[in-house]
Formats: sequence, C-alpha cells, structure tokens
Amino acid sequence: MSIIEAQKKLEHYCAYQERSHKEVVKKLKEINIIPIAIDQIVSDLIQNNYLNENRFAKCFTRGKFRIKSWGKKRIVFELKHHQVSDYNIKNALQEISETDYIETLITLSKKIWKSSKGNILSKRKTKFISALKYRGWEADLIYDQLNKMQ
Repeated sequence: MSIIEAQKKLEHYCAYQERSHKEVVKKLKEINIIPIAIDQIVSDLIQNNYLNENRFAKCFTRGKFRIKSWGKKRIVFELKHHQVSDYNIKNALQEISETDYIETLITLSKKIWKSSKGNILSKRKTKFISALKYRGWEADLIYDQLNKMQ
C-alpha cells in the first residue's frame, strides 16, 4: 500500500470516530507502513485536523461517563492507556460537571444495590463496593453511598 493510499484510509478511519494517536499508529503498523511514513502520516492527520488528542480525550470522557457510567479514576486510567497527556486528561475531566457526577453515582448505586437483593448483607456490601470500584468511582464517594443505601 502506498503512503497516499494509507493516508486516505486513515483519514476515513479518523473521520468515522475520534481516535487517539496510539490507535492510529497501531492501525498504520497493522497495514505494514514503515516508521518514517507513519510519522509523516500522523503529522499530516494532525495538521488537517483529523487527529486531535484534546478532542479525543473530551469525547472519550463524555462518552464513557454518560454511556458506561465510569468514574473519574477509570476514565483517567483508560486515557493514560491511550497515552493521552496529563494536561489533556485534566482538561477532559472538566467536561463532567460535579452535579452530573454525583447524580450518576446515586443512580448507579441504587441500581447496583437493588440488583443484589436477597444476598447476605456483608456479601451485598462487598458486591456494591467492588462494582463501583471496577467502574472507577472514588472510595470516599462509594462508602458515602453505601451508608445511604443501608
């Protein structure tokens, strides 16, 4: 595949959905593009605004929070996995308002607590805590919600 063909393919890839730099480089390696060409293509994608780390971080944060009800810890972990800069991570987390954050936690807490009906109280608490920790919610917020659920 020529560099021009690869660039067109990656333009479509990035136009379809926001992508991280890591995803783009991985895709280019999968189609056997040489490292020098990878740098050139990534540079062109950034210059033509197909690839934007800040925009990716914000979209990722909004989506994972709204759709999957992830907490900030999980979002930060996943963004770091995508090799997003700390500045852009901090900037992206500002997309989540504190009121929405707490409301989502309350709704999710009620759902998890309700789904564990019938279990022994200690098992119910353990399931509740581990479910919220897995989704990246902060421990102090989890324990506050646990105290409200009982």
